[in-house]
Amino acid sequence: MEQKLKGQIAIITGASSGIGAGCAIELAKAGATVVVNYPIPQGKEMAERVVEEIIANGGTAISYKCDVSKEDEVTGMFADTVKEFGTVDILVNNAGLQKDAPFTEMTLDQWNYVLAVNLTGQFLCAREAIKEFLRRGVNGKSKSAGKIICMSSVHEVIPWAGHANYAASKGGVMLMMKTIAQEFAPKMIRINSIAPGAIATPINHDAWDTQAHLQELLKLIPQKRVGQVGDIGKAAVWLASDDSDYVNGTTLFVDGGMTLYPGFEDNG
Repeated sequence: MEQKLKGQIAIITGASSGIGAGCAIELAKAGATVVVNYPIPQGKEMAERVVEEIIANGGTAISYKCDVSKEDEVTGMFADTVKEFGTVDILVNNAGLQKDAPFTEMTLDQWNYVLAVNLTGQFLCAREAIKEFLRRGVNGKSKSAGKIICMSSVHEVIPWAGHANYAASKGGVMLMMKTIAQEFAPKMIRINSIAPGAIATPINHDAWDTQAHLQELLKLIPQKRVGQVGDIGKAAVWLASDDSDYVNGTTLFVDGGMTLYPGFEDNG
């Protein structure tokens, strides 16, 4: 694989499993040194397995515990990364979760918890990344001073009954991304989002764990397959590389066509 990110330092939040782990592995294959973030002590073993896989494939990675919803922990993660590696070039703002409930039964704690991680966490990490990009400027490793990839969802545009907190968080990610992309484009900072569709990860295992569930899910996907974490990881590499240098403030939907209104594929 061509090392399009050689010499660059990437922080990937929520990278101990699922899409985050897929992004960590693909960015490392492309030459980036990767900080594999995980939020709680119980996640250390999983994060270390991702680190070990990267190292076994000839890459460089470390694990780092940080709850992205906590300001002091986020500032500490960025400060420690800069101290260890000199700078940060890439942020993949991936950490996210679900706490689902019918709207009239959703508690304030469920609402706040999802917004705190999925939206506030992306704000806190993006803010620290941009501060470092502005401090350092373009350093010759990339045409950009820095790259941020926000992990959104098809639910930034598709309403999702029973998941109001999650859908609201992803809609917020979309407009935050576009707003800061507009603000910092003149500083040679590129900020984009990836919106995954149905990707085979632990968070949505019950959507494809049986043949019956899988067939129901595939009705929503014109391409008729469930996505894999590598599909997202490869998209992240492209957005982090100079191949996408003129792409800024855009959501890249990686969804097998889920946003193409598949109910109309047989004329509605």
